[in-house]
Amino acid sequence: MTTSAAASDIDILLDRFRAMLVIRLTEEELARSHTRGLVHGACHTYVGQEAVAVGVCGHLSNSDTVFSTHRGHGHALAKGMPPADLCAELFGRAAGCSRGRGGSMHLFAPEIGMMGTSGIVGPCILQACGAGYAAKLRRDGAVAVAFFGDGAVNNAAFHEGLNMAAIWKLPVLFVCENNGFATEVPFSYSSGIPQVGRRAASYGLAGVELDGNDLVAVHAAAGEAVERARGGDGATLLECRTYRTRAHSEGMGDFTYRTREEVDAWKQKCPIARLRAVLTQLGVPAGDLAQIEADVQRVVTEARAAAEASPAPVPATALEDVYAVEEPSGPVPPQAIGVNTEGPPRTWAQGTLQALDEAMAADPLIFVMGEGIGVRGGNFATTTGLFAKYGPERLCDTPICERGFVGLACGAAMAGARPVIDFMFADFVLDSFGEIINQIAKMRYMSSGRLRMPVILRGCIGIGHCAATHHSGSYYGMVAQVPGLRVVVPSNAADAKGLFTHALRGSDPVLFLEHRELMGHKTPVPEGLYDIPFGVANVVRRGRHVTVVALARMVQLVASVCDQLAAEGIDVELIDPRTVSPLDMATILASVERTGRLLVVDEPPASCGFSAEVAARVADEGFDFLDAPIRRLTGAFVPTPYAPSLEAVVVPNADDCLAAIRALVAE
Repeated sequence: MTTSAAASDIDILLDRFRAMLVIRLTEEELARSHTRGLVHGACHTYVGQEAVAVGVCGHLSNSDTVFSTHRGHGHALAKGMPPADLCAELFGRAAGCSRGRGGSMHLFAPEIGMMGTSGIVGPCILQACGAGYAAKLRRDGAVAVAFFGDGAVNNAAFHEGLNMAAIWKLPVLFVCENNGFATEVPFSYSSGIPQVGRRAASYGLAGVELDGNDLVAVHAAAGEAVERARGGDGATLLECRTYRTRAHSEGMGDFTYRTREEVDAWKQKCPIARLRAVLTQLGVPAGDLAQIEADVQRVVTEARAAAEASPAPVPATALEDVYAVEEPSGPVPPQAIGVNTEGPPRTWAQGTLQALDEAMAADPLIFVMGEGIGVRGGNFATTTGLFAKYGPERLCDTPICERGFVGLACGAAMAGARPVIDFMFADFVLDSFGEIINQIAKMRYMSSGRLRMPVILRGCIGIGHCAATHHSGSYYGMVAQVPGLRVVVPSNAADAKGLFTHALRGSDPVLFLEHRELMGHKTPVPEGLYDIPFGVANVVRRGRHVTVVALARMVQLVASVCDQLAAEGIDVELIDPRTVSPLDMATILASVERTGRLLVVDEPPASCGFSAEVAARVADEGFDFLDAPIRRLTGAFVPTPYAPSLEAVVVPNADDCLAAIRALVAE
């Protein structure tokens, strides 16, 4: 047993001994509760690994942040969560740390810097990078910690996270609890490199390999790593070799992939017993240690009883905290019908750039990340000139690691920053889909509204320029199915500025999707603050005979044929919803009530998309208004081809619009 001079402070060791007992006895109480049926779902206990959580968290304050994984009970307790809050959460009670929304794998207490645990392997690594990035912007000396198992080191998040931490010298501790198994797959099989700690050298980071059951050693190494991070010297990877002596999850079979003898051997290396021996050698009476254990047992027993007595959450609360309730502050100009005619002509990029510049000047915690958005100013001039004004930390060029920097954005938003991610093309952001859907979209809800998620994810969509299949996707129908996301699809420069301003002032995550073929198109753009609320459709053109709903480039396409149709006696009412989520069905239904006919024109394929949603909602809520069947004009159900002759076949054109509108009016 290592006993360094720094660890000779008996008071500190007694505090750590107590903290380890809180974890062990709480976990044993939860295991019994699981047997009683009080725990409704999974129960991943931390028994056997207590020295890691306590050794690291003993150096942290409430302003430091912890991001954890599915086996996170110990981290939450070591960070300061009361046992009653943890027990109540696993019992599915209103007094739980996540108000009964999370259970064993989703523990939130941002008030003490416990930023959440995840049932997905790897995101905690990226989120800790984000909190570290936010701390760099604030320059407040805060440190972020990611706890993860050995299974995560074979995940892309590990590589992307450590690389980002290295190049930006982020104040982060990466703590690998190598317990030898990723669920039931042994690390000796799943990794070509048996040591985790030495991987740090490949990224230029400090790496330490530790006996994770030695509290004194872990405490000392973590102290040095925290000091290094606070001092601006960057991240550290700690590999703590330890073992879970209970099953992967309570109730699971345990001896198909490991032996009883192996488990029994590790029980003899119990970290609590080892620290007890150190304290005894230092002269602490056995009676004092027994009294600490009795005190902790009493606290845990009372916590379990209090949790069991706590009421279940009120059912109606299941529908709360999906989106922010508050509206952005400040005056909102009245909305005009049609494209705003006030202000000088500007391109799309010029309009959104003006909004971004004004927002960054007002809020030092807004930062932009993406490939080539720094000195270069972005692939579509979306950040031109901002690097010179705000510098490399706020206009940050990234490696090609979309999952990495989108996951970082999530953690940065959790820590109070406001990231804008510029991913050039919507196709690229698909590499980070898990971070968007499982993390960013759900964070407000899972934290019971205690965490804000003001992340903007912007990039180009749409077919054109013979870009072929990996630079032409739209995907707004797909992401609009995800609760918690705002999905914005403007059709002109003025709307782009107004909607982007609203996104920059809000608290929800926004997919801001910009059709590539419209980026250079000029329209009058209002000067100064121009805010268009989400969920407010634009009636581009009033009409009496048919309602046409369209998005993005399809708005311009339909508008181009309306005068020709008017000359034929067909009066088109053209509606641009502007946002897919929220969707302004009230305006669409009111229009259909007047015209009796609906055509939805959409560039992506019809299946399960935006056009299908509008058609279904009108059929459900406005069937009695209809004088003819609802019709849809959409792109073909194929990947986007390259050759101009092929590309022209898969997307609607002006002639298609004319034919579809004429046919519908004739029905």
